[in-house]
Amino acid sequence: MSRDLAADLRFAHSLADAADAVTLGRFRALDLQVETKPDLTPVSEADRAAEETVRDLIHRSGRAEGVFGEEFGDVAGDVRWIVDPIDGTKSYVRGVPVWATLLALEVEGSVEVAVVSAPALGRRWWATRGAGAFGGAGERLAVSKVARLEHAMVSSTSARGLPPGWAVLAERAWAERGWADFWQHCLVAEGAIDAAVENGLKLWDYAAVALVVEEAGGRISTWDDTPLRPEGTVLSSNGLLHAEALAVLTGG
Repeated sequence: MSRDLAADLRFAHSLADAADAVTLGRFRALDLQVETKPDLTPVSEADRAAEETVRDLIHRSGRAEGVFGEEFGDVAGDVRWIVDPIDGTKSYVRGVPVWATLLALEVEGSVEVAVVSAPALGRRWWATRGAGAFGGAGERLAVSKVARLEHAMVSSTSARGLPPGWAVLAERAWAERGWADFWQHCLVAEGAIDAAVENGLKLWDYAAVALVVEEAGGRISTWDDTPLRPEGTVLSSNGLLHAEALAVLTGG
């Protein structure tokens, strides 16, 4: 049965609007409550409240769709929303504005709609499969045309845990920076940078940004050039640099 992806996208934007109201309302609050999860990553009251808000809106919508979220687990279904209420919690709890709510609609295993909303930056990116990626006031996104690594700007969320090949990649590139989490992949989709690297992501970390990158004309894969998987590696690029960047990362 075909879906109305335009309607799904409108609903995704409404979910992002609701999450933004929660997260912005507690951003830089002096009484923000922060805990440490068993994996030693932080979680704030805003993470939980934003995901609860999204789950409640999906439940009350009558759409009969599941939710797989970072904070409260999985409600299974052939159609489900993959939710990261705050991607970049470490930034959020320190008052750094680089964080976003990530929403992806998965239909029978394929992400069809994505919204990445970064309200403290005043930015939002979105995509539907086969219809392109967009940002800002609705401008269509397109990756860069940079075809040589020596002319490229590359980024990593953190150099921790990256292989020696990352240092080689950064040295060969025209410029290397460290834009964290979702933002570096959205910058790839915008054509502002040419490749972005990280590892150890969960499904909710990459489901939305992957569709945005792909619909902007880019590529995103593991470092062994296979589809993304939880706890795996990630390289997003403009596509033109993908094979060369993979070879450098892996020492090939």
